[in-house]
Amino acid sequence: MIKPLLMALTAVLCTALTQKAFSQTDSLALKNNTTDSVKTASLINDKNKLSLQINGGTQGGGAELKFGVTNRLAVRLGGAAAPFNANTNINIDGFQTNSSQRVDFTNAHLLLDVKPFGNSSGFRFVGGAGYFFKAKGNLVITPTGDYVFGGYKLKGSDIGTLTMDITWEGVAPYFGIGLFRSFPNKFFNINLDLGTYYLTAPSTKIVGTKLLIDNNQLEPQFNQNLKDYRWLPVLQLNFNFRIR
Repeated sequence: MIKPLLMALTAVLCTALTQKAFSQTDSLALKNNTTDSVKTASLINDKNKLSLQINGGTQGGGAELKFGVTNRLAVRLGGAAAPFNANTNINIDGFQTNSSQRVDFTNAHLLLDVKPFGNSSGFRFVGGAGYFFKAKGNLVITPTGDYVFGGYKLKGSDIGTLTMDITWEGVAPYFGIGLFRSFPNKFFNINLDLGTYYLTAPSTKIVGTKLLIDNNQLEPQFNQNLKDYRWLPVLQLNFNFRIR
């Protein structure tokens, strides 16, 4: 009677010990897997990486070379250009006019990407400055149609042309944020920039011809009206190709 009980007790103890051993093994395996995952995340290394970014957005098209100084800091050197032309018909104080507009922004810039939440984060602070070789807006207004002034009939071509120029050329600081990974894990990725340049105070010039020649007297008021127009918003999509 005692021998069967001892055998049964031995079997129960063996089963319990075996289950405990498997439980410890499973726990150790889970712990190792978790540790490996953490290690894998920490092994995402952007230091010494080099990539080429092709950009498109509100500041036009451009390109940048990006270098990972550390896991959390990258340097970007590049340039962008945004030439834009348009023609419209507008009314100014009863005048029918043809108008042409041109905007021309060309810059070279040096920016820093800083990842505040770890080297695997897709969020970045971006800061730096650009030098604007060209930062101009131009509006040319030409009256059309027929008009009567003091009993005289005049055509639009007799009235003249009014040209208004605005210039913001010079150094402009930049600040913003970046979204998605700074460098591709393999060869290619896409990321996004949201920010703004703070341009130099604009200078203006008004030139009139024929009957509009005296409109250059409006320059002081034109300058005053535009003095706060110094923000150049940037919404830019970056196509990022890893070089190394």
